[in-house]
Amino acid sequence: MSGAAGTLDRRDAVDITAAAIMVGLTLSWGLNYVAAKLSYAGYDPVFVSIARAILGGLCVFGWCRLRGIKLFEADGTLIAGIVAGLLFGAEFLFLYIGLEYTTVARNTLLVNTMPFWVLVGGHFLLGERINARKLGGLVLAFCGLVAVFSDGLTAGREVTLTGDLLSLGAGILWALTSIVIKRSKLAHTRAEKLLLYQLAGAAVVGVLAMPFAGPPIREVAALPTLALLFQSFYIVAFTYVLWFWLLTRYPAAGLSSFAFLSPVFGVLCGAVLLGEPLTIRIFLALGLIAAGLIIVNRPARKQLPA
Repeated sequence: MSGAAGTLDRRDAVDITAAAIMVGLTLSWGLNYVAAKLSYAGYDPVFVSIARAILGGLCVFGWCRLRGIKLFEADGTLIAGIVAGLLFGAEFLFLYIGLEYTTVARNTLLVNTMPFWVLVGGHFLLGERINARKLGGLVLAFCGLVAVFSDGLTAGREVTLTGDLLSLGAGILWALTSIVIKRSKLAHTRAEKLLLYQLAGAAVVGVLAMPFAGPPIREVAALPTLALLFQSFYIVAFTYVLWFWLLTRYPAAGLSSFAFLSPVFGVLCGAVLLGEPLTIRIFLALGLIAAGLIIVNRPARKQLPA
């Protein structure tokens, strides 16, 4: 994703250092869902989305200035950047509002179906045909979705269903953002610039939605404020930049193979830190979606010459 990738020390495979960092990153992203949930005790979800984008964006901008990364040179990415930013902003509105109405476990499972929607969208929009192996991964993921929604329906909670649908919508919007990036010059721009496009879009969409939301501040308290700062400074400004740094040095396919850990950690963090109940169907959905992610991200075997 980064335009500077070619000038850096590239590795041919994911080594033990990168693997350890990826485990730490996916654990952090699982904790992010818990942090968002905790921040709602003090702040409206729309306000959280705006504050996270602005505070994190300022940190990333400062990082770019410190590193001498050029952000404002004309590179033909403005229109695509605006589209990707607006989609990203809508995605996070769906994610944050949905998280208020459903559990961390269900939210993280549904949002992390993103790779499967990218696979479907790529088949129709990018000419990236789905082979039998990836189709098998899609089927497993779909079964996981059925398990998640059937668990919510048997609970008889319409509010949970609303949150689930918004969470699923966030995953679809995330996939659309990825497809826009793949089909445009954004695929070759600096990763930091791409991230700033998305954070700016999140701030704009949040501000537009703010008149339809509740009071931005619900209660000034230490824990919700710390949770908001954790999302802004650690998740956005640190882990996202670290992720992009990894992408400039290691194969994207190898790093993507760790994607299944994010929903795993999200489900476990929700249970351990928030005391959310875990049903058999949630564990079934987790297993199916994780298996589907592994199958979809597994690189194809290289054919040996005859």
